[in-house]
Amino acid sequence: MSEAVLRLEKVMRGFDQGGGRRLEVIRDATLTINRGEMVALVGPSGSGKSTLLQIAGLLEQPDSGAIRIGTNEAVKLGDDDRTGLRLSEIGFVYQYHHLLPEFSALENVMVPQMIARVGKGAAAKRGQELLGRVGLLERTDHRPGQLSGGEQQRVAIARALANRPVLLLADEPTGNLDPHTADEVFALLIGLVRDFGLAALIATHNPGLAQRMDRRLTIVEGRVRNA
Repeated sequence: MSEAVLRLEKVMRGFDQGGGRRLEVIRDATLTINRGEMVALVGPSGSGKSTLLQIAGLLEQPDSGAIRIGTNEAVKLGDDDRTGLRLSEIGFVYQYHHLLPEFSALENVMVPQMIARVGKGAAAKRGQELLGRVGLLERTDHRPGQLSGGEQQRVAIARALANRPVLLLADEPTGNLDPHTADEVFALLIGLVRDFGLAALIATHNPGLAQRMDRRLTIVEGRVRNA
């Protein structure tokens, strides 16, 4: 039986717009992502994909509903415990890499580990292993400004995996790359998800990338449906 890593149940999220108006972005969203499963989240701009990822990643609280990461009921956790769960169990990859420009590639991968109180030596060893996996072992001392866009996103992927998460969330992870580089980076991402047995939810506008995943979900009027 598949192991559920992420479960959302009847999640609601809306925003007040003033004048008594309210925009309901997410309505009764229910989904399950299992270990080893790669799921595409598709939908037009403004449909709520990023909001749903923020909620799934415990960066934003829903108005109602349940979020479970493994056996943890995240909505019921306090801020500190939710932060700890996010740090240990969830990896994030965004459209823009958000690397720290003053740090080397290796240091960028070490940062989340050191926040999690991993020792410097162990963090460096893990960082070198991951940069090797993404083909950047010879670039460990390079700062982001010395790397190409594809290389920067590879570092961002390595950083997302630094603390050995069980869940990977990605928001248009190849959206800023040219088609050839995007294909290479996405193939790398698929391989890492498979090798590490992660559960992955990936928002994309690219139908070609979505077709390469195990299944597809779409957001229609705030509701999550099978695509």
